[in-house]
Amino acid sequence: MSVAMSHVAQISIPATYMRGGTSKGVFFTLNDLPKAAQVPGEARDKLLLRVIGSPDPYEKQIDGMGGATSSTSKTVILSKSESSDHDVDYLFGQVSIDKPFVDWSGNCGNLSAAVGPYAIANGLVNPAKVPENGMAEVRIWQVNIQKTIVAQVPITNGQVQETGDFELDGVTFPAAEIPVAFMDPADGEGAIFPTGNLVDNLEVSGVGVLKVTLINAGIPTVFINAEDIGYTGCELQEEINGDAKALAMFEAIRAYGAVRMGLINHVDEAVGRQHTPKVAFVAPPSGYTASSGKRVNADSIDLLVRALSMGKLHHAMMGTAAVAIGAAAAIQGTLVNLAAGGVEREAVTFGHPSGSLRVGAKASLVDGRWQIDQAVMSRSARVLMEGRVRIPGDSC
Repeated sequence: MSVAMSHVAQISIPATYMRGGTSKGVFFTLNDLPKAAQVPGEARDKLLLRVIGSPDPYEKQIDGMGGATSSTSKTVILSKSESSDHDVDYLFGQVSIDKPFVDWSGNCGNLSAAVGPYAIANGLVNPAKVPENGMAEVRIWQVNIQKTIVAQVPITNGQVQETGDFELDGVTFPAAEIPVAFMDPADGEGAIFPTGNLVDNLEVSGVGVLKVTLINAGIPTVFINAEDIGYTGCELQEEINGDAKALAMFEAIRAYGAVRMGLINHVDEAVGRQHTPKVAFVAPPSGYTASSGKRVNADSIDLLVRALSMGKLHHAMMGTAAVAIGAAAAIQGTLVNLAAGGVEREAVTFGHPSGSLRVGAKASLVDGRWQIDQAVMSRSARVLMEGRVRIPGDSC
């Protein structure tokens, strides 16, 4: 005789699946989450892990909304801003693919482009601020890093315009352009150059001493010269992501860089802080063939940059790392600026695995300390699916 077993029913939660820049994520309005997940803590983390399909030892996230890459294992929680001079509060959670871990230590610059459109479409922005036709300015408070982001969202007939002819390398189809400004983008955890130096010598166990630029702008980032680690700066994902020795080297650099930046006290703590800092390597401009087969000519870019996210070479460029690139390029003497020719500049176009990207930033020296007023770049965003996401009721 069979014995009936009781199983917890699934629950459904209103959610929107969106692309922002070269990333995708599951977006929630805070009040739509189960009560236990409306506040930071274990319940919220468990819910988001289950939504995305993590931890997954197969690293495929088949039983969830994640896409098994750092660019597609992302979650966003939005609410009307508690600040009078902002419209929406934006909290970003980077979900680990193979570990039971949600990293809240940084922002996602790409998904920042989708925050304004979501906020308008879901009633989080005062309707009086949204024109019938034109651009709606959405002031976003980035909760993770305590910074302001200003997005210009195109509006047509009172609705967010998603289609258009703006092309973004790393995204197959064109869409509407959304200029995004990251205000005072020095990371909330300290000075733009945490060591006080534009270039440092970083000793990395098993690697040696490397010249690095350590910067807090957009997201904490460790920049190194490509040639110092045996690369050209023209590499695509397959040349690095299948090389276990190379990935271990980059993780070691990241861990020692995190200690030097004051983000952690010991290299062993880096495993619990996967999202930050990022590691990127730079080189002077050179022609190469992007992952799409498109040719990127040396005379169309100022430098080459390749960056790692969550332990793998990124398929394009993280938006927050692009802010770091723009900021570092604007300050003469950094490795990024030197790779771009060493001249004073307020914008830079860099080559990445999927093509190229332009980012503007203006730097100024105030009382002996560098500051970046804002960094600006254009992205696009689109709703891919909206409705309800389902997870087992005992997931949080």
